[in-house]
Amino acid sequence: MATNHLLEIKELGQSIWMDNLARDLIKSGDLKKLIETRGLRGITSNPAIFEKAIAGNAMYDADIEAGINAKKPLLEIYESLVFEDIRNACDILKPIYDESGGLDGYVSIEVPPDIAHDTEKTISEARRYYAAIGKENVMIKIPGTSKGIPAVEQVISEGINVNVTLLFSVNSYVETFWAYIRGLEKRVEKGEDISKIASVASFFLSRIDSNIDEKIDAKLKQGASEPGSRERLLTIKGKVAIANAKIAYQEYKKIIQSDRWQALSAKGANVQRLLWASTGTKNPDYSDVMYVDELIGSDTVNTLPPATIEACADHCNVADRIETDIEEAYNLIESLKDPDININLDEVMDELLVDGIDKFVKPFQSLMKSLEDKVNRLATV
Repeated sequence: MATNHLLEIKELGQSIWMDNLARDLIKSGDLKKLIETRGLRGITSNPAIFEKAIAGNAMYDADIEAGINAKKPLLEIYESLVFEDIRNACDILKPIYDESGGLDGYVSIEVPPDIAHDTEKTISEARRYYAAIGKENVMIKIPGTSKGIPAVEQVISEGINVNVTLLFSVNSYVETFWAYIRGLEKRVEKGEDISKIASVASFFLSRIDSNIDEKIDAKLKQGASEPGSRERLLTIKGKVAIANAKIAYQEYKKIIQSDRWQALSAKGANVQRLLWASTGTKNPDYSDVMYVDELIGSDTVNTLPPATIEACADHCNVADRIETDIEEAYNLIESLKDPDININLDEVMDELLVDGIDKFVKPFQSLMKSLEDKVNRLATV
């Protein structure tokens, strides 16, 4: 029987989650099967995923009709559909949650993406989602924007599990971990338990390389003037995201050695794990599992689209590489500032964050529009 490389990854301390959720996955038994055969240990969802699921699927129609008959507003109909899928997925993953002592077995759901720049609204929606779904293994996704970080701190202090999403820069990641720490410290001050709270920091990968590769291609087209700079530009292509992620992991290691973290750890706190997101390879010239192979290591999660899960089960080259080539990673990131390369990484990260929010807002709006069309169609049948 062929080796399933996904199971080898778990042995090295990394959990594989899937970036996909739809009702047919639940009803068909495929989700259960993926847990059993692929070692799947969690699920993330987002508005783009739900848009595909709900818009093109008659499986939701009966519930939509029930919502129409109950005279529910559109947003309420949407939430009733999505919350049911999340609850059912939580139930299927509950044995993983129990067996792992609350480390894995989570299902992530995004707060409405159009409130990414509103701290108070993000807090109130996170509370509402957590209460409405009512499952201890649900994780609320909050974007790691400047307004999202204080929301993360607050909801962690209230005992809500959080997946901090859309992290691109190492600095944003560090801020995220400290927000988690402050949230836990607030609970300790109130004499509340911190051993049942979990958080992941979703650090995005392929979008970084896509953005930087585009800039490199533009420079190559213009004709890089400095001798040797063409070769240097080519050696950077497809390498920045992984180097950036390895540096983030080094920051993670520094934080867990800090006195403040050690004090929380002694009281039973779970580490906020780095979660590698956007791990489907966009460039066909690159390995389809490069964002898996290069970033395997302990206390991490990798959330994979279904195609990457199958590719990895088949041909991942499994080894603990998260702490290999660290010096090269720092040198590579530093070299972006060189005059003959001249790529401003901070600007790239800001661009990606704006774009990332947009990539969630647009599908959410499109989902609401297609749901509205469906409601109008079913209401007249």
